[in-house]
Amino acid sequence: MIAVPVTAVQLAPMVRDAITRLNRRVRQTRPVGDLTATQLNALTSLELAGALTPRELADVERVQPPTMTKIVAKLEERGLVGRSPHPTDGRQVILAATEAGRAVLAQFERARDEWLASRLAELRPEERDTLRRAAEILRKLARA
Repeated sequence: MIAVPVTAVQLAPMVRDAITRLNRRVRQTRPVGDLTATQLNALTSLELAGALTPRELADVERVQPPTMTKIVAKLEERGLVGRSPHPTDGRQVILAATEAGRAVLAQFERARDEWLASRLAELRPEERDTLRRAAEILRKLARA
C-alpha cells in the first residue's frame, strides 16, 4: 500500500484530536484523592512558574480572581500552597507550591506516567519508536 501525502490542513485536526483525547485520558488518571482538576492545574502552574501573585495565577488559569481566591484557599487549607509578602508591593502576596504541594504533584505525575507506560508497553517496538520521533516533533511544534 502506497502512503498518500497529507496536507498540513488535513493533518492539523487529526493531530489536535489525538492530542486532546490522549491528554484528557492522562488527566483522568490520578491517584485517589480529593484534589479537583482545577486545584491540580493551579498547583501545577505555581510549580512551573515558581511563584505568582493571585492575579497572575488567575490570568494563567483563565479564571476570575474571586474564583482563584477560592481555589487558593482550598490549597492553602491542605498545606499545598504558601503565601509570602511581595518583595516590592506591600499590598500583594506571592503564592508558591509548598514541599507538600510538590510531593502531591510528583504523586500525580507518577500515576500518569505509570498509566501511559503500561499503555505504551502494549505497542510494538516500532510503534514506540514512531511515538518517540513524534514526541520530538511535537516538542518542536510547541516551541514555535
